[in-house]
Order: sequence, then C-alpha cells, then structure tokens
Amino acid sequence: MNDAPKPEGLRERKRRETSRRIADAGLKAFLANGYDATTLDEIAAAAGISRRTFFHYFKSKDEVLLASLGNYASMVKAMILGEPPTGSAIDVARSALLNLAGSVQGSEMMATAKIMRESKTLRSRTHADYLQLEQAIFDGLCELRPDQARNGLRLVSLVAVVALRLAVETWQQQQAKHPLAGYVRDAFERLKTEIR
Repeated sequence: MNDAPKPEGLRERKRRETSRRIADAGLKAFLANGYDATTLDEIAAAAGISRRTFFHYFKSKDEVLLASLGNYASMVKAMILGEPPTGSAIDVARSALLNLAGSVQGSEMMATAKIMRESKTLRSRTHADYLQLEQAIFDGLCELRPDQARNGLRLVSLVAVVALRLAVETWQQQQAKHPLAGYVRDAFERLKTEIR
C-alpha cells in the first residue's frame, strides 16, 4: 500500500492560485481604498475574474481579508502534535507559537492587522480568532498529553495566547522593526520572569 501523498492535480492547483490571486488583489484594494470603501466588484476586477466567480471562492470581503492570515489555528494544533510529549505544556505551546510566528509573512500580517484595527466591522473578529487559536492549543495539548489535567492545559492555552497577543501588539506598535518570532520569544521570557 502506497501512503505517499497524491500530487496536486491541475484543477486543485488552479483553484489555489485563483484563491491566492483574489486574496492578494483584495489586500491591495483594502490598503489603497480602505476596507469599507472597497467593493467586491473592484476585488474581482483586480483579480481578473467575474463577480460570480468571486463567490465560488469567497462568501464575503471578510473572508478575502482573513484568507491572507491563513489558517493559524490548524497550523498551531499540527505543530503541537508534532512536538515530543516531553517537557512542560507551556514549552510545547511556546515552541508551536514561535514556529507559527516564524512562518508568518510579516508585511502581509502587518497590513491585515492595520485594516482590521481601522474597521469597526472587523475588530471583533480579532478576538474571535484568538479564541479559536486558544481552543486549537488546548485541543492539541489534550491530544498530546491525554493523561494531564484538563484545567492545567486550559490555563496553559489561555496564558500562551495572552503572551502571543502581547507580542503581536508590541510588534505592531513598533512597526515590525524585528521579526514577530523575537517578540513572541520575549513575551514568554517576560512571563517566566514575572511569575517567579
């Protein structure tokens, strides 16, 4: 039996490329015109597709913007499950968040964060994304450490996301002077220092 992953087909590749093209066109339009002023027709035209085709890929402008953020929650859970179950749960969460921060496109994330801060419609979405990330960390830790107390793993998940939020906010305030991973590392170091 062959367990090798099936190569991506032409249809899947074209769909992925079109989706990426729409997300890129949307992000450029949002930065140029503002989120609220950008229309779906403008995004579709910039991506070289019809409005009808747009809806085969995305349901709304929100989805276009959030597509540029990627699926961080599932990435973090996969990273946690890839960690050895040795060491503390907070170290596992820290390692996964450092890996995530290292994989983020800094300029794209900074632009997306700016748009989300400026739009009342999207500000509440940021909180929901952090809750989703917290749940993914918790789920990953529970799978990795099935015998560990759930309340302890929930606490680790909460604290890890708070450290990440502080890191992202500092990174944004400093206009991404350094890679995000450095800010995440610093936030976890400060956490260790302050708790002692």
